Amino acid sequence: MKFIELINSRQSVRKYSGKQVEKEKIERCLEAARLAPSACNAQPWKYIVVDEPLLKEKMANETFSAIAPFNKFSLQAPVIVAIVMEKPNLLSQFGGRVKDKDFYLIDIGISAEHFCLAAAEEGLGTCILGWFNEKAVLKLLGIPAKKRIGLLITLGYAADEPRKKIRKEKEKMSSYNKY
Repeated sequence: MKFIELINSRQSVRKYSGKQVEKEKIERCLEAARLAPSACNAQPWKYIVVDEPLLKEKMANETFSAIAPFNKFSLQAPVIVAIVMEKPNLLSQFGGRVKDKDFYLIDIGISAEHFCLAAAEEGLGTCILGWFNEKAVLKLLGIPAKKRIGLLITLGYAADEPRKKIRKEKEKMSSYNKY
């Protein structure tokens, strides 16, 4: 598959089939995430794959509420992956302070997208979630309370065919040589 085809096939899936995800496919997604670049090679992430059905259901229940029901689809996903933000190395921390940028957040985003693109190549669907009850998920997964979870990713086989992407026109999102 050409890269542009892969990008076009990747979408945020919000309806999953009941098919379980093969462990070897998850492993290839993790390898893609592991190989992602990061500031000063800090690799400030730890991936926790949740595929045990009862634990996954408890975790999914922490991604929505009566007030904010928009992530309820996570109950359908057979796998949810938590990306724990790990402390970056000293050089990355120093650079982040000097430049007033949270490089570790950028790094986690790049790694998450590597995971999602690898999943798309495997014929799997994903959805990156930033809205969830972090304290509850920390407790469910036995993550130390001082740690933070950057993102959750739902993973599974999509129940529907890919939608046509709706994006800004290239001229509205890019320019050459000046703003």
